[in-house]
Amino acid sequence: MKPFVDTCIRFFKKETVLCVAGILAFISAFFVHPSAAYIGYIDFRVLSLLFCLMLVVAGFQSIGLFHFLGSALLTKVRTTRQLILVLSLLCFFSSMFITNDVSLLTFVPFGIMILTMTGQQKLLISTIVLQTIGANLGSMFTPVGNPQNLYLASAFSVSTGTFLMRMLPLTALSLILLVAAACMLPSASVDIASQPVEEQPEPKKLAVYLALFVVCLGCVSHLIPYPVMLVLVLVTLLFTNRALFHKADYFLLLTFVFFFLFIGNVQNIPAVSDLLHKLIRGRELGAGILLSQCISNVPAAILLSSFTDQVTPLLYGVNIGGLGTLIASLASLISYRFYVGTENAHTGRYMKVFTLYNVIFLVILALVAWKIL
Repeated sequence: MKPFVDTCIRFFKKETVLCVAGILAFISAFFVHPSAAYIGYIDFRVLSLLFCLMLVVAGFQSIGLFHFLGSALLTKVRTTRQLILVLSLLCFFSSMFITNDVSLLTFVPFGIMILTMTGQQKLLISTIVLQTIGANLGSMFTPVGNPQNLYLASAFSVSTGTFLMRMLPLTALSLILLVAAACMLPSASVDIASQPVEEQPEPKKLAVYLALFVVCLGCVSHLIPYPVMLVLVLVTLLFTNRALFHKADYFLLLTFVFFFLFIGNVQNIPAVSDLLHKLIRGRELGAGILLSQCISNVPAAILLSSFTDQVTPLLYGVNIGGLGTLIASLASLISYRFYVGTENAHTGRYMKVFTLYNVIFLVILALVAWKIL
């Protein structure tokens, strides 16, 4: 019995959001009994898009595309300040297309490797913190940058062009703040040119994954129906690289399903639904920021979206809300785990630096977002 309990505890710690979402869905079923209507709660378009993007990005990772691009960019670096800036901007811009969590999974270990090889371990904390902030903020620019954007763009039928224009001011300010933060750090000479450049990706495989990525973008822009996208991606990968199906985050997909069920049930409880509408409407920015600090920004976006028709302040709230606490964006936990795994890690100092930078970025961006709304 004890091994089973220990396994359950470990799973809950690792997949806390999934477990909480499952518990909420289960409890809500006592108030709105299960029926065929439950199927209507689930947004299959969002789930299909998330699944296909996971597979395609995993394909890019399998051929070493991101490491190749990163190592090629670093050949021009001559100082530690330039090194930190490049590593941070890699996360900022790549997250717009491959999501913030994949960006950090790719470039944080890459950054740790480069800093260790060049004897700059003292820069690990500031570099990883800025990489994390860069990924969380860069990802807010596009509908495919993170799960909450993908969901909100679909739920509110926001076109890609409109989405980009709405998020451009905060993204541009985020880039300025990120560059400024990196430029304020001390600088010393560093030898990157002698480090080996990653092997160039195989052209045929790269072409396949690029084509599938374009198909996904076509679906995001409502140019391609999601069933067509799903069939094209699944059939292509079944014949080219079946191993990629093991790389998808099925727990994240299941988390979405549980939240869809929970929210669908809450909407069918008039008293609760009316109360939430009154509490959230007109306060989307603050609600998105505050709720993200407690349960992270993806579930915050799903929960709040059903009780407002104002997508822009909600987008601002849940994206800016990814800053702040370590759990405000679950992608931040990825960076933290990588740092904890390094030799002589100082977790207390990491949390102090992480919190300081995040609070400064959060306050500035929240004030600007409030002004421009």
